[in-house]
Amino acid sequence: MAIKCMTTAKSQGESKLKQEMKRKHRVEFGSSDESMVPENFIWPEEFKARESVPELHVPHIDLQKFMSENENDIEEVRRLVDEACRKHGFFVLVNHGVDMELMKNVHECMDEFFSLPLDVKQKAQRKVGENYGYANSFIGRFSSKLPWKETFSLRYAAHHPITHDYVCHHLGQEFSQQGKVYEECGKALSDLSLKIVELLGLSLGVPKQKFKKFFEDNDSIIRLNYYPPCNKPELTLGTGPHCDPTSITILHQDHVSGLQVYVDDQWHSIPPIKDSFVINIGDTFMALTNGVYKSCFHRAVVNCREARKSIVFFLCPAGDKVVRAPDEIVDKNPPRKFPDYTWPMLLELTQKFYRSDSNTFKAFTTWLQHKKLATAASSLAPSL
Repeated sequence: MAIKCMTTAKSQGESKLKQEMKRKHRVEFGSSDESMVPENFIWPEEFKARESVPELHVPHIDLQKFMSENENDIEEVRRLVDEACRKHGFFVLVNHGVDMELMKNVHECMDEFFSLPLDVKQKAQRKVGENYGYANSFIGRFSSKLPWKETFSLRYAAHHPITHDYVCHHLGQEFSQQGKVYEECGKALSDLSLKIVELLGLSLGVPKQKFKKFFEDNDSIIRLNYYPPCNKPELTLGTGPHCDPTSITILHQDHVSGLQVYVDDQWHSIPPIKDSFVINIGDTFMALTNGVYKSCFHRAVVNCREARKSIVFFLCPAGDKVVRAPDEIVDKNPPRKFPDYTWPMLLELTQKFYRSDSNTFKAFTTWLQHKKLATAASSLAPSL
């Protein structure tokens, strides 16, 4: 049974207080009570958003068919996933086995967290160069093209339960119940991700256990996104165009549309579908497939009517695992296209030196080469 979040205030007085907190929260962010979008939130013309774009028709993958023993069902699922991942790396997962009551509880916890006064949320403030904690557009190393959102990022380690402890340590024991909900969510989505990489392995023609074993001890990220309404949504973006540097992304959207994917030189939307997850390939899994499966450019747009919330699980390998495409994949798709690396190396680049975009992996490859040359030169330098 899914763990419930904190009890939401039900009395009229408490409801009014909560509404007032939300109103103050929006003013602090500088959104719906502002007639103009601040200059540092305005994106260049080539990035300007349009809420109305054609829908991207992605396959709806029934995970229960993959888990069945019906060879025809398994072959159908394998073919659909392979086609989608070779073209753009996105598909929708249905009949996935995750308790939707749990996801409802996570959304309730998000509502409570993002409605808190700013000084309370800042107890878990994300530090520059780190990947976990609370962040809004005013916190960080960028001063232009800011995203119109707040986030709360949590570490999930498959073999070391730490999510609950992180929440309690930074926000206090009164948030213990929220921490338990986030921990349970991480466990459910980690388990789901292992089934997804089994399916991807089968679709690639490698033993389906190969990627499962690689990610069994995953050290991943849970990210809670809150996109406030904006009076001039055409001027800004909730999340700028980027490719995920991680391995597999599992996205749960609320009822508000906002995800857009760049395919065939045009932006397309993937609207929310009840009780489903949107899955996409990240740069690290693209490297594991030697580029056979694509990590696709995508973004989040905002609107002037209502807030949008999403829950994201970024599957990442354990820090000591070497990311290297299996020989059987490279032999079919030569030559080897990506350098060997560990996930913390790519994470360091994206958190300290480079803002993720469509060229993140190219920048990473160049950065890695420079680091190796610098290390080699240092080892050859005479000691004084």
